[in-house]
Amino acid sequence: MKVTLSLKFLTVTILALLLTNCRSGPLPEPTAIAEQPTSSPTATATPTPTATSTPTITPTPTHTPTPTITPTPTPHPMEPFTIEGLRERDYPGGTINIRSVLTTTATFTRYYIDYPSDNLTITGIMQIPPGDGPFPVVVLNHGYIPQSRYWSGADTWRAAEYLNAHGYLTLSSDFRTWGQSDSGDNFFRSGLLLDALNLVGSVGSIPQADPNRIGMWGHSMGGGVTTKAITVDPRIKAAVLYAPVSAYDPEVIDRWGAGIRRETEERLVAAYADAVYSPTFLERTSPINYLEFVTAPVQIHIGTADTSTPPEWSANLNKALIKADREVEYFVYQGQGHAFEGESWRLFMERVTDFFDRHLGSGF
Repeated sequence: MKVTLSLKFLTVTILALLLTNCRSGPLPEPTAIAEQPTSSPTATATPTPTATSTPTITPTPTHTPTPTITPTPTPHPMEPFTIEGLRERDYPGGTINIRSVLTTTATFTRYYIDYPSDNLTITGIMQIPPGDGPFPVVVLNHGYIPQSRYWSGADTWRAAEYLNAHGYLTLSSDFRTWGQSDSGDNFFRSGLLLDALNLVGSVGSIPQADPNRIGMWGHSMGGGVTTKAITVDPRIKAAVLYAPVSAYDPEVIDRWGAGIRRETEERLVAAYADAVYSPTFLERTSPINYLEFVTAPVQIHIGTADTSTPPEWSANLNKALIKADREVEYFVYQGQGHAFEGESWRLFMERVTDFFDRHLGSGF
């Protein structure tokens, strides 16, 4: 074993001498990595990176679709005359102007008046009981009478006098184009509604009136005005419908026509002609579809022999009000036509006065 180790040692020594003699220079020094302890790095051991030594990561672009721009539809020119459109308006009225004193009795003084409505001057009748008030107010809306035969107070004077005797101040508009009122647009007969509601807005200018106690009474066409009014204006605290026209506009138009006024601007005439024969649009002008907005209690009166406003129109409105959970009273008068007479008239007005007493407070 010793011999073998000696021979290996001799061989390694000879090889080392041979390698040393073959080099032209000295052996290189060991590298710093082999000699330098890893536990004590110097400040210069890690080179300072340059700005270009960190690669720039370019994010993959995300495709963003171009948004589709939906154009805002242009409102129909008749939109302001839908129930929603009418509910968006204000009806401030203005000052009631007394043009003249017509008569004085033991139960009322009758005045000929005018007031502003929708940039028009509307005439009418005001009747005030004796005393200082403030009295509850009833706005009376007349039915259709040809303008050539109409006079201020026509169709409302009997009811006005009855109510005056029970302590109510009454106001009766002539409506646009009737009496000495200015003419004006009346699309879907809403011009009459504007005049009625601006008269409501004018009540505050009457010293003897209580603007917080306003009722409305309407006959025939005026009943239709009243029906629309209670879907639009909560200032009306109680409403009487006397043989009213239908609360569904297509039935009114089928019976009496569209009533387009040709003197208005052509653009509106064309728009009205388009809308008035559109079943879809007429749904939006019909108060029977908006009874959820009614806050006033309603009383309906109809005669079984009425050939002007079919009794089923009143019956249908009564059913619709009940379905909408509104407060309604419904009275049918056997054998009575479009205008009640005799005992039926007296009973009718007794019921009307009792109704207003309960909901507006007695005049006396």
